[in-house]
Amino acid sequence: MEILEPLAGDAFAPETTYLNTSSTGLLPRRAVEAATRLLGENAAGTRLGAGGFDELAAVRASFARLTGVGVDRVALGSSVAVHVALIAHSLPAGSEVLAPEHEFSSVVQPFAVRGDLKMRYVPLESLAEAVRPSTSLVAFSSVQSADGRVADLAAVREAAAAHGARTLLDASQSAGWLPLDAGAYDYTVTAGFKFLTCPRGTSFLTVTEEAQERLAPLHSGWFAAEDLSDNYGPVSELAASARRYDEPGSFLSYHAAAESLALLESVGIDAVHAHDLALADRLRAGLADLGHRSVADDSAGVAVPGLGGAQPELLRAGVYASARGGNLRFAVHLYNASADVDRALDVLSAL
Repeated sequence: MEILEPLAGDAFAPETTYLNTSSTGLLPRRAVEAATRLLGENAAGTRLGAGGFDELAAVRASFARLTGVGVDRVALGSSVAVHVALIAHSLPAGSEVLAPEHEFSSVVQPFAVRGDLKMRYVPLESLAEAVRPSTSLVAFSSVQSADGRVADLAAVREAAAAHGARTLLDASQSAGWLPLDAGAYDYTVTAGFKFLTCPRGTSFLTVTEEAQERLAPLHSGWFAAEDLSDNYGPVSELAASARRYDEPGSFLSYHAAAESLALLESVGIDAVHAHDLALADRLRAGLADLGHRSVADDSAGVAVPGLGGAQPELLRAGVYASARGGNLRFAVHLYNASADVDRALDVLSAL
C-alpha cells in the first residue's frame, strides 16, 4: 500500500495523531501567525480599527474560487445556524421542508423552531425520491456529520428541479476535500473551522441571484452597506451583492482564514480529495482487517458503528478521534500521513 506523507509539508504542526477534522480542523502555521500579528497590533494600538477589510475581501474571493461561484454570491458570517435561520425566515408559513433523518441540528433546527412549517424527514438514501410537488425546500448535508455518508448530490438536485423545490446544501463536512459547485444549489452554508482549516467564527453562505430576490437581509448592519462609510442611521443603500447578508466579521478569525484558504488554493482541492480518500481507504482496509465495518466507503470521514466507547482509550494514546451517535468517527485531511492511520489502527488492535 502506498505510503502517503502530508500534502502541505510543514505548513501544519500537529503534536498528536490528529484524525478529528470532522470536529475541528487544524490551523496552518501561517494562519496562527496572522491572528497573532493582529492581536499584537490591537494590544499595541498600532492600527486603526480592529482589523482589515482587505482580509475579509480576500477570504470571500478565495471561497468563491474554491467553490466555483462569483464573489458577488458569497456572504460571510460566524455560524451555519445563523445563515440557515435567515433562509428559514424567508419561507412562507405552511411550506414543506424535506431533510434527511438525523441531519445535523444546525441544518434543521432554524426551520423546526418556527412551528408553522411542515417538516418531513426521510432516510438519506431516499431523499431524492421523496421530493414531491409540495416540497418547498430540500435541506441536507453533502456529507453526514455522524457517519461520513455522502449524499447523492446529482439525484437530489435533479429531483428538486423537477418539482420546483429549492435546495439548501450544508457543505461543512465536505468543503475543503470534496470538490463543490456551489452554484448548483440555491443556497449553500459552510462552517469554516473543519476541512477549510479556518478558525471558529468563520462561515460562508452562497446565494444564487434568483434566490437573493427572496432573501431579506434581516440582520443587516453597516457591514451590509454598499458604502462602508455609511454607518449612521439607517443604511441608505444595501450592498448589491450577497455581501448584504454578511454578519459583522470577526477580524481575528478572518485574518487567519485568509491564510488558511490561500494555502488550500495553493495545494488544490483535487489533490486534497485524492490524498484524503487514499488515507481513508487505508484506514477502512485496516479496520476491516480488525473486524470492524465502517459506514461510508467514499468519504474522508470514517465511522465505525458501536465503537464510540473506544474514544477515551484512543485519546489516552494520543490519537484524536470523536464519538458521534455511537460511532467512533475518524476524519483524515491534508496534514495527515499514512503513519497517522497506522498508529490509530495499532492502538485499536491493542484494545
